Amino acid sequence: MHPNVPKVRGSRGDSDGPRRGSLCERHCAAINNAHGELGELGCHLHRPRVPPAASPPSCCQQHSEEVCESCLLKTTLTAENAVEANKLSNNYKFGFKKWKSHVTARPWEDRSEIVKELYSDLNVIRASGGSTLTCGNVLYLLLFGWWLSLLYVLVAAVMFLSVMGAPYGRLCWELAGYFLWPFGKVIQKVEVPKSHRVREAGVGESSALLGGPTPRRCCPRGSVPDGDSRSQRRASTAAWLCLGYPPLALAHGLVCVTAWLLIVLIPVAKLSARAAARVLLLPPRRLLVRRLGRTEVPLEGEVILCCYRAANPYYYKYAVDGINVLAVNLLPLVLVTLVLGYVDSPNHLTGSAVKFTLALLSIMPLSYYIGMAIASISAQSNFAVGAVVNATFGSITELTFYITALIKGSREGNRCYAEVVKSALTGTLVGCVLFVPGLCMVIGGIRHQEQRFNSRSAGVSSALLFLSVGGVFAPTLFAKVYGKLVCGECHNVTQNPLGHYLCHNCHFDLMDNNGTLYYSHVQPLVYTVSILLPAAYLVGLFFTLKTHTHIYDIHISDCHMPGHHHSAVVHWSRWRALLILLLSTLCMSACADLATEHISPILTNSTISQYFIGVTVLAMVPELPEIVNGIQFALQNNLSLSIEIGNCIAVQVCMLQIPILVLFTIFYPTNFTLVFSDLHVYASMFSVVLMNYIFMDGKCDYFQGTVLVMVYFILLAVYFFAPSPSGC
Repeated sequence: MHPNVPKVRGSRGDSDGPRRGSLCERHCAAINNAHGELGELGCHLHRPRVPPAASPPSCCQQHSEEVCESCLLKTTLTAENAVEANKLSNNYKFGFKKWKSHVTARPWEDRSEIVKELYSDLNVIRASGGSTLTCGNVLYLLLFGWWLSLLYVLVAAVMFLSVMGAPYGRLCWELAGYFLWPFGKVIQKVEVPKSHRVREAGVGESSALLGGPTPRRCCPRGSVPDGDSRSQRRASTAAWLCLGYPPLALAHGLVCVTAWLLIVLIPVAKLSARAAARVLLLPPRRLLVRRLGRTEVPLEGEVILCCYRAANPYYYKYAVDGINVLAVNLLPLVLVTLVLGYVDSPNHLTGSAVKFTLALLSIMPLSYYIGMAIASISAQSNFAVGAVVNATFGSITELTFYITALIKGSREGNRCYAEVVKSALTGTLVGCVLFVPGLCMVIGGIRHQEQRFNSRSAGVSSALLFLSVGGVFAPTLFAKVYGKLVCGECHNVTQNPLGHYLCHNCHFDLMDNNGTLYYSHVQPLVYTVSILLPAAYLVGLFFTLKTHTHIYDIHISDCHMPGHHHSAVVHWSRWRALLILLLSTLCMSACADLATEHISPILTNSTISQYFIGVTVLAMVPELPEIVNGIQFALQNNLSLSIEIGNCIAVQVCMLQIPILVLFTIFYPTNFTLVFSDLHVYASMFSVVLMNYIFMDGKCDYFQGTVLVMVYFILLAVYFFAPSPSGC
């Protein structure tokens, strides 16, 4: 039973159980026929978010007396529309990518006030803006305000010297004070009728409507006497566009990009963008800059800019067309990596270490785009299409890097690449079994004292994980038993021919007697395992998605609350998501090629063990988006999905990725053999046993998560101090 959503309890011993069950079946069939978009989701329950007295009864509540007993034991999740319902349902399906973010636009009324403020335009005047002396505003002054104001003063001087641009000079002088400290001030676009210009000539007039003195000038800024020709205005505008606007637009563009990259200063980016796009392109006579008092009523006219805070720490939640702002900001990094990697091939501008780091960091946003594209396609498609897309592209990030590394190692005749790939596979397995669920338990345990999860669904993943680990390491154990131990160098430590010998660089040789052991025994075993593991994965899919779907105890409610929109407005359509998926995969291949191209100097010159590089950097960096999703699920007390994220990745490593690599070596011979070092075998098996011991009771806390994380770091220390594998 999933613990996170309230359940409706009923008595199992009710005498009219059979009658109620039959009525429920008919009722559920009627609901599914009326709402066919949700398919075979079964009987649905819904707990309203508003008091019952204030909300009309939903479709399920009208038949509360006919609810079947099985429905009373189900966990019900509420979705805004059918697409989100499919996405939530896919999150609980084995083999499907778990995705936290919405794939459709959420109704505005369902969003919190914090999120609404993130998307609000800077043109709203608040009744009480509060104090403007905040740390974020002071940071704006230190980073941008002082030099931006100084630039406006210099431009104002230039415009005054040009004579024709004097109206714009006065505007720049006022904007210099505004951009030095824009908080609590307003820029308005005003309409000044010609008949009112004489009355505006008075100085210091007060108005009850305005609540304060009128601006102290005899005529609107930039206006000219009626007798002047339009040519003077055109000359003034030309001088402004040639001398004043370009440097200011460039400065605001620099501020906009810098503030956007800092994320928390996105309000400053919006401020600068609107200033360059609207304020500086309006005639001076149409603009009014003034400070608002706390009880002052604003002037009539369109508010262009009104800012109270320069920083907001919640902007990490900001999204552009459904894409998180972090992924948006990292997208230019991909372009820089590709241009720098393929244009500067001789490494004249940067070295291999910089290019390798950039290529590795570029994998993170590409993994995010691939994940969102898969989730979008799966949510808008039927089960068969979703299963194919997840099976095809679910592991594309890791497989792209592994295959390019094996190809490069085969071309150079360097066995080190194959060992690095094995280390990355083991690191992904160990990290997803220990680090991902452990970190989610720790972070989720900070907010929730004890978290529960579905032990039955976790048990299915654990059983498949035991099977997959045993199958993957079976050839290794076979080689240890029947292989010949060969050592590179041995020394007699007792000076006695019959005494003890100390040997270095020992390994089991499988190529003795012209490779009879390997080609006749080990290789057929590897091929057999590579066939059985995907078959077991398909059996697991059929078990969890077809015959035993009830073990997840999940139902998606189609009883929407009043005000919810039944029609979904998707961020990415299926064709757009497919295009982004293909482009991201292509860019991923290019970045993986650059990473493998420039990893050779790091492996050769680095004093760190190649084991450590493989199990940490190469294994966990592509999984960062999945780790973030797991943490978000844990914070919402949905630890079941956090655990399933790690388990599904680990199972896919053993049951899909490794068999695909073995299949690849058949058509393209490489140095990759399914024989791992002792360190990989012991670390993987110990991790799986420990994970199953922790997950037995279906509940956990931050202490158990700390144990998993500490064990993971201990294994990392072992890999760090371990000698490099033979052949590197």
